[in-house]
Order: sequence, then structure tokens, then C-alpha cells
Amino acid sequence: MKPSIQLTIGQSLTMTPQLQQAIKLLQLSTLELEQEIQETLDSNLMLEKVDADTSNMESEATPEAKQEQEQTAANEDKQDTDSQIPDELAVDAGWDDIYDGSTSYSAPSAEDYSDLFENQSGSGETLQEQLLWQMGLSRFSKTDEIIATTLIDSIGDDGYLMQPLEQIHEGICEQYPESEIELDEVEAVLKQIQNYDPIGVAARDLQECLSIQLNALPQDTKWLPEAKKLLSNYLNLLGTRQFTTLMRRLKLSEDELKEVIELIQSLNPRPGAQVTPSSTQYVVPDVFVFKKSGQWVVELNRDALPKIRINSAYAGLVKRGDNSADNTYLKTHLQEARWFLKSVQSRHETLFKVASSILNKQVDFFEYGPEAMKPLILREIAEEVDMHESTISRITTQKYMHTPRGVFEFKYFFSSHVSTVSGDDFSATAIRARIKALVENEPPQKPLSDSKISQILKDEGINVARRTIAKYRESINIPPSNERRRLG
Repeated sequence: MKPSIQLTIGQSLTMTPQLQQAIKLLQLSTLELEQEIQETLDSNLMLEKVDADTSNMESEATPEAKQEQEQTAANEDKQDTDSQIPDELAVDAGWDDIYDGSTSYSAPSAEDYSDLFENQSGSGETLQEQLLWQMGLSRFSKTDEIIATTLIDSIGDDGYLMQPLEQIHEGICEQYPESEIELDEVEAVLKQIQNYDPIGVAARDLQECLSIQLNALPQDTKWLPEAKKLLSNYLNLLGTRQFTTLMRRLKLSEDELKEVIELIQSLNPRPGAQVTPSSTQYVVPDVFVFKKSGQWVVELNRDALPKIRINSAYAGLVKRGDNSADNTYLKTHLQEARWFLKSVQSRHETLFKVASSILNKQVDFFEYGPEAMKPLILREIAEEVDMHESTISRITTQKYMHTPRGVFEFKYFFSSHVSTVSGDDFSATAIRARIKALVENEPPQKPLSDSKISQILKDEGINVARRTIAKYRESINIPPSNERRRLG
């Protein structure tokens, strides 16, 4: 067969800097995003902050004038950016999953909600706590739960297992000899934990950590097969920077190898390091939930972030068809500014969609309180809003909802299922709330034991073991009955 040139048409997904920026903004808290916006304002002359006076003047403009301004701006943006914006935002979700221009929403005025709210746990959550939370949403058997808890306890701050898997298995067998757990069972549970967020956690070495992250990417990601082959067979050559040998082994040109390496470098070699406990955090609610005309509604807190826009004076200096260094500099900054604005807007859209879905699923909580909380897992919200579970995990971390019942992190509304006598599922959060209510109303001289609480719940149709009651009680900082005894 003679060598020939063939033209093929295909689709591939590349992790461009713009896509990485969009993913980054998606998982930032409001305070972190405010800092990111300020840094971008300082570094990009094409962006400017809209001050209060300008904002007020714009709000007083006639509807016809505002419509004309918005239409002009929209047409200008569309001409310059439509051909350069890809269809995908994140590696796990299409752009339409994130950005839906048809969504309408508004925010309460600044004077209505001007306070910052303190949250004692906030982003002080440890890696183990985050993994245990995700474990609680997994439908593990009792045996697998024992294995998962032990594995999570064996993960270091960087996200790697601190002991060989065989040693962990031996420890489980010594502690639970009656369970007769096999090594392959431990391996199977480990595989599930490795796909928790942050992806690649619980790996045994760097090669496994990066391979897990590569396997999580869409199969049509550009250079994915080559990156997998490099990691599997030639990671040592990459570490010693033997690029010539790598090009020969992988049959790639220098430019092609560079793109493969860039894909690998976009991965996180220390996935656990991004989850670090910190001191008390002051949080600003991202959304408000309240009743309006008898219906529960969600509104974004637009006042939480500085309002920014394209600087029309500088944007007007950009000339089409001018390839001079100065004009190229201005065009680059203008495009980056537009990308940043769209990434911020897409974050707002995703927050609104997820918060609305949570409201629909947990409307009984808003009506009646924590005891009415329903079981909810990430997959249910992901399916309803047509996004990937990892996207939901990102958008529910360090995002807060202001409600008439208090300020809650989005993650608060997710909890595991507990079966009842009737076969229905009950929320673990609702059970904790019920335990708290029972303790608050117990006789002070004769507090309820865990066994008694278990019996009361059983009489109510909820079968919960005494040990589970103890675990739930400890999770809401309620001491055992002997420490709660007090004079009447």
C-alpha cells in the first residue's frame, strides 16, 4: 500500500485554558471568586468594575434605551466570539449543561441581605470528612462500609494510601475476624473510592493517580490514548525528560508529544492537597430561597460579587485586520475578558439550576423543617439538570443557601437512604433531626439511651440499630445519656 494523505472528520475535546478557567470558577466559593475577579481586573485592562453610581444611572435608563444598549452589546459580542467558543465547558458536561441563556432570575436588594454569615465548618472540612460524606451517599453493604472507612482512614493529606493494600487488608481481618473479607473485596471498594471527588484520591502511586484521572476523561479527548500509553509504559522516561526516546517509542513528532505532555500536566498529582482544613470561614450566601405569592422561589445573590464589564473605551481601540503587536495585545486581552465574563455567567446559571433542583426535591424541608428532609444523592440532581455527578459535586461545595431556616451549604441537602418498615426510604438527615428533637424533650433526670431512641424510632416505623443511633448522635455533637443527665 502506497503512502497517501487522507482527510477525516471527527470530534475531540481539548482542555483549553478557557475550559480550565471555567471549571476553576465553578468550584470557587463566593469569597474566592470575588478575589479572582479582583485579580483579573488588575491584570486585564479590557475589564472594568461598574461602580454604584453608574449602576444606578443604568437602572434609571428608559426600557427602550436599555434594550438598544443590550442588543448592540450582544451583537458585538456575537460577531467576535461565536466562532471561538467551543460546545463544551467541562470534561464531563456540555456547554449547554452549564450555560442556558433562557433562565431568568433576579436577586433581592442589597439592603435586604447585607450581612455576612459565619459558618464554623465551612471549608474547614478535611479530606477524610469529604470522602466519608461521599461514602455515606454510596449504597455500600455493611461489609463494604467497614472496608471503605478503613481505606479512607489510611489516606494521607496528599490523597495517597499511606500503607500497602495487603497491610490494610490484614488490619481489617484482625479487627473484624468474623467478616472473612477477601483482598479482592478491598480492591473493589478501593476502585469506587478512587472515583470520588477529588478524582484520583486513594491511589497507591503517582502512575495510578494520574491514570485514574485520565480514565475519567471523555474517550474522544484529544491525545488520550497516547497519554495513557505514556503513563503505562514510559513514565520514567518522562520523569528523566528523555523526550527524544519518547518521540521514538510513541511515534510522535515533537509538537504532538508536547500536546500529550500538556494533557498529562493538566492532571493533579496531589489530589488530596486541594482539600485542606482552615480556620473559621465567613461565607456569603450564593442564593436566597423564600416564599413569594405562596410559592418557594430561588434567587441568585447578585450583590455578593462586584459587577464587571468590558471597558468600551479600550475595546474601541481594537482594529480588525490589524496584525500589529499593539493591536494583537488588545485583541488577546479583549477575548480573555469575554471568556472570563462568560465563565462567571455560566457559574451563575449552574448555581441557579442546581439550587432550583434542590428546592424541588426538598420542598418539605423548607415547609416543615429538618425532620421532613428526604433522602437525596448527587446522581438524582445530576440526572434532573442533565449534568455529570462530578459537576454537581463541585457546585455543591462551599456554596451556601440563605433560607428562612438558616444558611446551609448545598451539601447539607444530600443524605443517604435508610429503609423503613413499610419499605420506604428515610433520610439520614431527618433521622438526626428526629434524634435531636427527642433529646431536647427528654426528661432531664432520665435521659434517653441509644437503645431507647432506637425503640422509639422503631415504633414510628424506622428501623435503626443502636450503633447507628450512636453514630448519628455523635455526628450532631450530642453526648451519651450518662453525660446528659441533669437536675430537673
